[in-house]
Amino acid sequence: MSDSVIVIGGGVVGLTTAVVLAERGRREQRVRVWSRDPAGGTTSAVAGALFWPYRIEPAELVDVWSLRSLREYVALARDPEATGVRMVAGVLTGTVLAGLGSWSRELPELREARAEELPSGAGQGLRGRVPLVDMPAHLRYLERRLRAAGGRVERRTVGALAEAAAEASVVVNCSGLGARELVPDASVHPVRGQLVIVENPGIEEWLVASGEGAAGTSYVFPQPFGLILGGTAEEHAWDPCPDPATAADIVERCAALRPAVRGARVLAHRVGLRPARPRVRIEAVQLPGGARLVHNYGHGGAGVTVAWGCAEEAARLAG
Repeated sequence: MSDSVIVIGGGVVGLTTAVVLAERGRREQRVRVWSRDPAGGTTSAVAGALFWPYRIEPAELVDVWSLRSLREYVALARDPEATGVRMVAGVLTGTVLAGLGSWSRELPELREARAEELPSGAGQGLRGRVPLVDMPAHLRYLERRLRAAGGRVERRTVGALAEAAAEASVVVNCSGLGARELVPDASVHPVRGQLVIVENPGIEEWLVASGEGAAGTSYVFPQPFGLILGGTAEEHAWDPCPDPATAADIVERCAALRPAVRGARVLAHRVGLRPARPRVRIEAVQLPGGARLVHNYGHGGAGVTVAWGCAEEAARLAG
C-alpha cells in the first residue's frame, strides 16, 4: 500500500474531491482518480447544472455544503470560457425566499419575482442570478486543474473497494450510483432524468417551473452548446435510453412556458440517472488492511450544487 490517494468515480463529485485533495496534499502524495467512464460519459455530463439544492438531504448540512460551493462557483464565473461556469439570471416558480438556506444571502440579486416576470399561471416565484454550469466544459476544467496539481485520471473499472485499498493509504468513494453494488448500499437508487437539447432561438435566461410528480418540473437552461429542456424525476427507473413520448412531452411543456421553443431544431436527447439516497453519505471508516476509506456519495440531483462543500468535508475526513 503506497502513500497515495485513490478517488473512485470520475463525475463532478469525484473530480472536485480529487482537486481539493491534490491541492491540499503533499506534492509527493499522488492523487489518482479511477473512473470506468470518461468524464463526458458520466451522469454529471448530462446535468442541466443550475446551482440550487435539489432532492438532497440532510438540509442542515446541505446548506453548509451549498454555501461553500456557491463561493467557489462565483469565483470560477470570472473566467467562464475556462471553467464553464457563468452567472445567469432567471426565474424559479413556486418558491419564496423565506426558508432558503444561508447560501441564498450571498446572491444579492435574488428576490421575489414580480407578477410580470412569472410565466402564465404561476402565483409566486423567485428571480435572481445564480451559477449555471456547462458541464462538459467544467469537467474538462476540473481534469486540467487536477493534472496541474499533480494528480491524474485513470480509466479503470473497480469491482471491490479492496482493489483501491491495496494500492493507496486513502480511498475516497465517489462512485455515485455505483455505490449500490460497490459498498454495497441498497439505499442508493436512480432518479431518472430525461432532457432534450435544441437550438437556442434566442433565450438568454433560465426558467424552472416547479410541479408535482415525475414529470412535474419543467426547465429551460441556455448553455453554449444549445438550450436544455427538461425534465423528469422518475424514482427507481433504470432505463438509460430516451423515450420519444417523454421527449415530446418535455418540449411541449417548455414551449408552453417559452413559446419561442416551439419548432426549435432538436440537437440531442439525453438521460441521466441521478444517484439518490435518503441522506448523503460522508463518513470515514478504517479498512482491515489499514487504509482509510472515506465515503462521499448519494448526492441525488444536487451533485454540482454541493460538490465543493462535500469535497472539503471528504478531504478533512481523509486526514
